[in-house]
Amino acid sequence: MRYLIAHWLLSALLLWLVSLVVPGIDLAGVGAALLAALVLGIANTLVRPLLLLITLPITILTLGLFLIVINALMLLLTSAIVAGFRVHGFGAAALAGLVLGVFNLLASVTLRRISKR
Repeated sequence: MRYLIAHWLLSALLLWLVSLVVPGIDLAGVGAALLAALVLGIANTLVRPLLLLITLPITILTLGLFLIVINALMLLLTSAIVAGFRVHGFGAAALAGLVLGVFNLLASVTLRRISKR
């Protein structure tokens, strides 16, 4: 349970950082960041696997680059559900998905190094 809460808080922090770096991504505040992180986590758990399965041939054909489109769609879905989280266009969603992926990678590497100490 502690891991889920920590992951949720870290995801909210990373979404806030993405909103600072990527133009076209707006967060209304801490509450919106927390809710957006929760909705994005649920969407990634429930909807994303189905999209990955449906688009598997396209993903293979594009050598995985279609995953950027799926990440952008997850952010657009979250934006449609959470009132304080706005994504202005597919380009902003795609760039935000890339930046969020890099931030998640850096955060997970950092947390693994800290936990090994």
